[in-house]
Amino acid sequence: MKHLATFRETLEKCHHRALAAAARIRLPLQRRVWSGQAGEFAGAGTGSSLDFQDHRLYVPGDDPRHINWQAYARTGQYSMKLYREEVRPVVDLVVDVSASMFFDETKAIRCADLLYLCVESSNRSGASMAIHLICGDQTRYLPYDAVASHAWWDQVATLKPQDAAMPPQLQRIPFRANAIRVFLSDLLFAGEPEPLLRTLTQRQGSGIIFAPFLDTEARPQWAGNYEFVDAEQQTHHPRRIEPATLKRYQDAYIQHFSLWKHSSQRQQILLARVPADLDLEKSLHAEALSIGAFESQ
Repeated sequence: MKHLATFRETLEKCHHRALAAAARIRLPLQRRVWSGQAGEFAGAGTGSSLDFQDHRLYVPGDDPRHINWQAYARTGQYSMKLYREEVRPVVDLVVDVSASMFFDETKAIRCADLLYLCVESSNRSGASMAIHLICGDQTRYLPYDAVASHAWWDQVATLKPQDAAMPPQLQRIPFRANAIRVFLSDLLFAGEPEPLLRTLTQRQGSGIIFAPFLDTEARPQWAGNYEFVDAEQQTHHPRRIEPATLKRYQDAYIQHFSLWKHSSQRQQILLARVPADLDLEKSLHAEALSIGAFESQ
């Protein structure tokens, strides 16, 4: 990506854009039955909210405030009113910061948009959120302050994997049980999707993947002589692109993402590809909102 020194100024605009979008669009946190810390969302246990759930017989030590006195008047037996426990959603956000995510400035901006939107959507929902950067086998935990101050960008260049072409090693992330695990990545790495996808669903987790992409990646119009740059390895490769060569690329690209889509569906993971060339909210309407990876408020 060009003009790295000025990219931090762009991040401020991305953050403001995401804050505005978060007032209208949110992660689908209300669809889950949660367990964990006290909060605003319906949980799997019983608690002291106003949402009546069930009743059971009284046992010594129960809170007498929850005795069903009307039932006692009818039956002569003490029974307890049970209420739905209120808990905080748990969101683990993992951001792939490999070079292909930031090689093009338009795509880098969309990656930043999605990072801020996921974070601010979680904050507005009162979620317990953990944010991690990942590049190959290297990871970095981010406090919220590092995102809000845009200091996360300083951490990107410090993550140096053993192999620049290595897929993100998600098993190195300390995912929490019962969390929604949001993975932000362009998915432009080799390897079968299944091992990575299974990591997102372990310990009762549920996965959402946002895959930003450029139209020039998906539908290039190459013809003639080009010098291609491998974003991860920073190597240059001169090529002459004939129609047959372009078709092989397009077929491989379609097959790659078709495999990711089908594998994600088998694992019950939401995978939304997000165009980088559109306005942020329009780009989410393209796929993320229609499949439920984001929802309107």
